[in-house]
Amino acid sequence: MSPVSRQRARIARVRHVQHDLAAAEAAQAQRKVQALELNAGQIARLRAGLAPHLGLTSGATMASTGELAMRLEKAGEGLARTIKAARIAVEAKDAVRLTARLQQESADKLKTKAAAEDEAAEERRIAASIRHRGRAAKKGDRM
Repeated sequence: MSPVSRQRARIARVRHVQHDLAAAEAAQAQRKVQALELNAGQIARLRAGLAPHLGLTSGATMASTGELAMRLEKAGEGLARTIKAARIAVEAKDAVRLTARLQQESADKLKTKAAAEDEAAEERRIAASIRHRGRAAKKGDRM
């Protein structure tokens, strides 16, 4: 294996690792968004469950229910901003993953090309050595 082939193989291994790391980070960011969306859904269901009940209720119960509803709404709004930021992070990490994938594919192509060049050079060396042996044998026959 030529030095160029070894270097390209090493670069290809590094690019594979970089892509794997970028893919893992993108997947982790996507899972975070899904978890946040699940939490937002739970908060929305809790808020919807705080509808006023029919019948007699005390003022304190109504006040605490109203305060709880207000807090859940604020939590939902804050979570919406967090989800938006998390989605932006997912897009950024996905772009990094795609870039790493392109670099990986490029490195793989260069590695394959270098291996083919090494193989062609080896075939040329073998062919040259066969020709030289053949010439030496012919000279020996003449003597």
